[in-house]
Amino acid sequence: MRINKFIAQATGLSRRTADTAIAEGRVAVNGQVPGPGLQVTEADTVTLDGQPLSAPATLITIMLNKPVGYVCSRDGQGSRTIYDLLAPEYHSLKAVGRLDKYSSGLLLLTNDGVLANQLTHPRYAKQKVYKVSLNRPLEPLHQQMINDYGIKLDDGVSKLTLEKVDEPGFDWRVRMSEGRNRQIRRTFSALDYTVNTLHRTHFGSYSLGDLKPGQVKPV
Repeated sequence: MRINKFIAQATGLSRRTADTAIAEGRVAVNGQVPGPGLQVTEADTVTLDGQPLSAPATLITIMLNKPVGYVCSRDGQGSRTIYDLLAPEYHSLKAVGRLDKYSSGLLLLTNDGVLANQLTHPRYAKQKVYKVSLNRPLEPLHQQMINDYGIKLDDGVSKLTLEKVDEPGFDWRVRMSEGRNRQIRRTFSALDYTVNTLHRTHFGSYSLGDLKPGQVKPV
């Protein structure tokens, strides 16, 4: 296995980030600084920043229907975490594309660093789909602004694809390929709307289907 793939699977980093760590001299194989294309085996000792790495024997990816009220971090700082919902064998998995405490729906967790990178890196533009309920009907002009021009936020322009689910316009299906922190909520907030509920149903080729809140499904 190439050294960058080994690091990606062991840490959840992207291969590009692994290549950067190698170039910076932060990686050692059997005590020596490796070249970028080095092949490693289970018999080799690989370290990153002095810490030994071991690639997972089996790559695991699961879907979780995250309920509202749970955070995605391991340390909930007083809040319940998604790991409270998971069996012990899944506690080593890392969430791909977080949902905030007050959002629900499809959350992927994996120990496959390559898959995690393919799902989150902007160049792959994986589409995510959400069901969003607003505190008041969205005005047609505001729908056009979000769809066609985007809304300027502190970290850049946010452009979402909106599809009306009901009349007069409280509920919307939102599609996006970005993944900035609380982007959907901040986009609507910039136009003086409050997102009452936000529920993710799709992430790339993965679909929540009929998975119940709190339930897990290997994929």
